[in-house]
Amino acid sequence: MRIVLLGPPGAGKGTQAKELVSKYGIVQLSTGDMLRAAVAAGTPIGLKAKDIMARGALVPDEVVVAIVADRIDQADAKRGFILDGFPRTVPQAEALDDMLARKGLRLDAVVALEVDPDILVRRIATRVEQMKARGEAIRPDDNPEVLKQRLAAYQTQTAPLVDYYRREGALRAVDGMASVGDVAQAIGRALADAAFRPAVARKGSSSGKTAPRKASGAKKAPGKVKGATSGKAPAKGSVKRALPRRKKAAKRTAKAAPRKAARGPQKRRKAARARRLTK
Repeated sequence: MRIVLLGPPGAGKGTQAKELVSKYGIVQLSTGDMLRAAVAAGTPIGLKAKDIMARGALVPDEVVVAIVADRIDQADAKRGFILDGFPRTVPQAEALDDMLARKGLRLDAVVALEVDPDILVRRIATRVEQMKARGEAIRPDDNPEVLKQRLAAYQTQTAPLVDYYRREGALRAVDGMASVGDVAQAIGRALADAAFRPAVARKGSSSGKTAPRKASGAKKAPGKVKGATSGKAPAKGSVKRALPRRKKAAKRTAKAAPRKAARGPQKRRKAARARRLTK
C-alpha cells in the first residue's frame, strides 16, 4: 500500500504514520531522513544534494524525486510506504506520479487530515505552558508564532495539493480534530474504501460488458413465410392428398399450352383478313 499523508503542521501526521506502519507493515518515508541518508551513503544523487545544501540552496524537485525513487526500490519498501512531508507542491505531486508510472506503480490513497488552524495554535500554546511547568526543554518549533508562520506557508504551498488529488480521485479526507484512536479508525476506513476504488475508465470505454454490435453485413433472421406453419409438422396424410391435386394441375397446364400456342397464328390470320376486307 502506497500512501501520502497530507495535513498542516501539528495535525498529527507523525502519530498516524506510526499507526499505519504498525498496522500494515509498511515503511514511513520522510524526505528529510531520506536526504540525510542519501548524503551519508554517498550515493550519486546524495552527493548532488549535499553540494546543493552546502550552498544553502533548496534541493530541486527532480533531486528529491530521484531520492524517493531510489528509496522505494529498497527491499523494505516493496510492501508499500507512507510519504510524510512529500510532495509539498503540485509540481512535486506531478513529478511523483510520473516517477511511479515509470515503475508501473501508483498511489493507493492520499489521506488529508483536516484540522482547524486556530485550534492547533491554541493546542501548541497549551503544550508549551505544560512543558514549562514540568521543566522540560522547549524546541524552537514549539512556539505559537512559529506555528502560525508554518500554517500560512502550508496554506499557500501545500493546500492546493488537496484539489489536485481530489481531481485525481485519490483523496480521502479525514477529521484530524478527533482523538488519535478515532482518527486512526477513520483512516482505516478511508484506506479500505480506496483499496476498492475502480480504475479510471479510459476514454471511449465502458465499465461494464456490452453486447457485441451486429455486423453491418449480417443477414437478418428469416421472418415468417406466408402460408408456412410455426414449425409444426404437416398433418399425417396431408402430403398424400396434395400430390394428386398437383398432378392434375400439371396435366391441365400441359394441355392448355398447345392451344394457347395455336391461338396466336389464328388471331393474326383473322386480323389480316379483316384489313383486306376494309380496303
